[in-house]
Amino acid sequence: MNNPNTINSKEMKKNIDLGLLLSRITIGGLMLFHGVAKLSNLNGIKSMLAEAGLPELFAYGVYISELIAPLLILIGFKIRLASLAFFFGMIAALFLAHSDNLFALSKSGGLEIELILLYAFGGLMFFFTGAGKYAVSAFVFTKQVK
Repeated sequence: MNNPNTINSKEMKKNIDLGLLLSRITIGGLMLFHGVAKLSNLNGIKSMLAEAGLPELFAYGVYISELIAPLLILIGFKIRLASLAFFFGMIAALFLAHSDNLFALSKSGGLEIELILLYAFGGLMFFFTGAGKYAVSAFVFTKQVK
C-alpha cells in the first residue's frame, strides 16, 4: 500500500534539481551585481591589497570570483571548478575587506559577515552537489554521450 503523503525517490530527485537551480540563480545571480559594480573601479581593492602587502595585480582576480565564476554557477557549466574559484574569492574578500568584523555582531544580533559566509559556503555547496539536471552541463554532456 502506497501512502499518498510520501514522496518517492524519483519525485525527490526532481525537487533536488529544482532546488539546485534556485540556489544557482540566487547565489550566482546576486553575486553578478557585485562583479558588475567592480567593472569600472578596482581602486578600493587595489588599496586593500597594497595595505596587506600583496601585489595590486591580484585585484583582477575579482573578475574571476565575482563575474566569471558566478556566471558559470548561474548557467551550471563547469560548476565544480567555478564553485572553488568562487569560494576562495569569497574567503579572500572576507580576510581582506572584513577581517575587522570576523566576530562582530550586527545591530540585529547576527554576524556582520553572515552575507559573505552565505555566499562562500553556498558556492562551496556546488562543489559537492554539482549543478543538477537543469544546467548547461547536463545538456552538453548528455548530447555527447548519445
